[in-house]
Amino acid sequence: MSTDPGPPAPQGDYVPAICHGGVIYTAGMTPRRDGVLTVTGVVGRTLTAAQARAAAGLAATNALAAARSVLPRDSTGLRCLQMTIYVACTAEFTEASMVADGASEAITAALGAGALPARSAIGVSALPSGAPVEVQLVAAALENVHRA
Repeated sequence: MSTDPGPPAPQGDYVPAICHGGVIYTAGMTPRRDGVLTVTGVVGRTLTAAQARAAAGLAATNALAAARSVLPRDSTGLRCLQMTIYVACTAEFTEASMVADGASEAITAALGAGALPARSAIGVSALPSGAPVEVQLVAAALENVHRA
């Protein structure tokens, strides 16, 4: 039995993730626990890069939970292919990649060394509900291959 938390409930009119043709697309996930944002603010103004890095780890964990929730029944797991991390930050903040490392660390912790996807870290002026980070994943469902 899995001890993974389920995906966070949508905060609008969308689904947390969808699987089509073995490819999983997640909605953008923020650092929520039990439906509540654990932190809000803008990096470089009200939050430090270290605080945002921790928030990115939680957001990535939520994205993984969303991806796992739509895995086909015969799948043996997932492989993250691409991850986009949006960072709500001031125009002067230039450490979005360091913040995104928190999401990468969560992926590695959950899936093991060598599991990192291609990644983008993008600074934006604001995110939903005042979240400091939002993580979106594209993953592949791994098939159970039977050999005779």
